[in-house]
Amino acid sequence: MRLGGLLPYSWVLRLGPPLGRLYARLVPRRREIARINIGLCFPEKSEAWREALLWRQFENLGTAFLEIPFAWWAPRSRCEDRRGGFVRIHGMENLRKAIERGKGVLLLSAHFNSPELSGRLLGREVPFIAFYRPASNPVMDRVIRKARGQLLELVDRRNVRELIRALRQGKVVWYAVDQNTARHEAVFVDFFGISAATNSATARLARLTGAAVVPFHALRSTDGAGYDLYLEPAWEDYPTGDIEADTVRVNRLVERWVRETPEQYLWIHRRFHLRPNPDDPPIYPK
Repeated sequence: MRLGGLLPYSWVLRLGPPLGRLYARLVPRRREIARINIGLCFPEKSEAWREALLWRQFENLGTAFLEIPFAWWAPRSRCEDRRGGFVRIHGMENLRKAIERGKGVLLLSAHFNSPELSGRLLGREVPFIAFYRPASNPVMDRVIRKARGQLLELVDRRNVRELIRALRQGKVVWYAVDQNTARHEAVFVDFFGISAATNSATARLARLTGAAVVPFHALRSTDGAGYDLYLEPAWEDYPTGDIEADTVRVNRLVERWVRETPEQYLWIHRRFHLRPNPDDPPIYPK
């Protein structure tokens, strides 16, 4: 992986798509999960459109994999010079205004390509904390913590007290909310018209700490020049006190992003795994 960090970015873009297609063929279970998700979320589209999206998603996934070592070890001059056009940040004033409130900021994100690289790019502009899930392999865990720790402060996602403390200290916290969650944490609200177990932490944390909620997502540029980072205005009148309505708002945001660039979304996750009724038939094959 370290050697991968030496690749020119043009090579990352060239080698990523075939690597993603190979992964799709070698791991048919993930291919089937992605196909099911795309079918559920875009039933109005033709089968040919959905199949094309399936393979574009895997091509982007392969590129995202190669972007990981690039994000961790590529020289700063190759991927952080805004004058060179590799990163274009839109709406930084929205984040700075939210920080000036002094009550912390929740960077509300979702699983688009590539969180490692977009984290590095944004971290050079504004220091922030990222939720961290320890890797099961101790060697890989050490590598990840060291690489990410160059720019970010990491907090174990199970350490909610530390997260709340950071927000109350006025810090910026980045986390993604668009994956299936445990039943005791879940609010079942629609995601693309399907009842999905959705983490309600956004509203709960905002209510507990007074933190501003700033939607943030990053996209690989279609021209191959690098990345566009989008920071939207902080949400007004949030939270409302209605946990279900507040969680619906989160899902509507992610839906909008997905519809804009569905090929860069992570479709291989079992987003609808947990069903509202435990007796409901499973959506995904075992």
